[in-house]
Amino acid sequence: MKMTITDIARLIDGDVVGDGQVEITGCAGLKEAKEGDLSFLANARYEPLAKESKASVIIVPRQMSLPGKLVIRVEHPSFAFSQVINHLLKDNPPLINPGVHPTAIIAKDAILGKDVAIGPYVVVEPKAVVGDGTKIYAHAYIGHNVKVGINGLIYTHVTLRENVWVGNNVIIHSGTVVGSDGYGYVTVDGKHMKIPQIGTVVIEDDVEIGANVTIDRARFDKTVIGEGTKIDNLVHIAHNVIIGKHCLIVAQVGISGSTLIGNHVILAGQVGIVGHLTIGDGAVVAAQSGVSKSIKAGMQVFGSPAQPLRDAFKNNAHIQRLDHYVAMIQELKKKVEELENRDAKNN
Repeated sequence: MKMTITDIARLIDGDVVGDGQVEITGCAGLKEAKEGDLSFLANARYEPLAKESKASVIIVPRQMSLPGKLVIRVEHPSFAFSQVINHLLKDNPPLINPGVHPTAIIAKDAILGKDVAIGPYVVVEPKAVVGDGTKIYAHAYIGHNVKVGINGLIYTHVTLRENVWVGNNVIIHSGTVVGSDGYGYVTVDGKHMKIPQIGTVVIEDDVEIGANVTIDRARFDKTVIGEGTKIDNLVHIAHNVIIGKHCLIVAQVGISGSTLIGNHVILAGQVGIVGHLTIGDGAVVAAQSGVSKSIKAGMQVFGSPAQPLRDAFKNNAHIQRLDHYVAMIQELKKKVEELENRDAKNN
């Protein structure tokens, strides 16, 4: 599909600097782009790479200029680039067509909405409901009394256990399990006895969940993933956790049970949070941090145990200078000994 630069600018509400009649036939990164391609620059540190790029036009931030390059200026280059890609791909054939594959097993009292697509070997259990336009790929399992909203994407080998509720426009990637039992045991006479987990999981609208994520059902009541939250691959969310709206949960995060996470929180890669804590709205926890105390709204923390970012960086700087401090202490110790010996001789 071909588009002129002017057409692209109109699509993404951008301003063209240069010849708007140049035609674009593809999209690529700055390094991979060739003549005829559209690329984008979202971070100024990659400006040298943009200047060397062979892309015919580059989407850049509104205030940026690239002398000698055709550019389209926008507010959010990365998002604008994705809009163009989606437009170019809109005529591609779908990966799965509406209808039920003959190998799928659908319970008689399950309810399927209009234009639902059910792939090979999918199982939909009794009383489950799948909303209009939702696509469920091969080997997915939709458990008893599960509710899935409209326009969802449930990829291969996803498991939605019994009584789970999934909102509208939710994307769940391959291998994820929603509604597995919470990790609950009581020790009796030296044996670990299982505590039944009879609650559920609620996934609100516009959530995306990465591959191989596990979200445990509550012991009672519900585990909640708030509207618009995006969860990366290999994340574990334990029972009775409540995650607010529009959070970013990055790869390999582990959240222990009954933790309350506010809105717009960012948990970077490999963050671990102990149970029964509160993470306030807008808090940011840097990568590989261990959170053992509640965090106030808007705080940025780092380290294990996590502490305010400035304190953590200052302490880390001191750790990097330990050899220097050891040498200094040894030198001071030597001088003290010399002074003590001198005083002993004088006395």
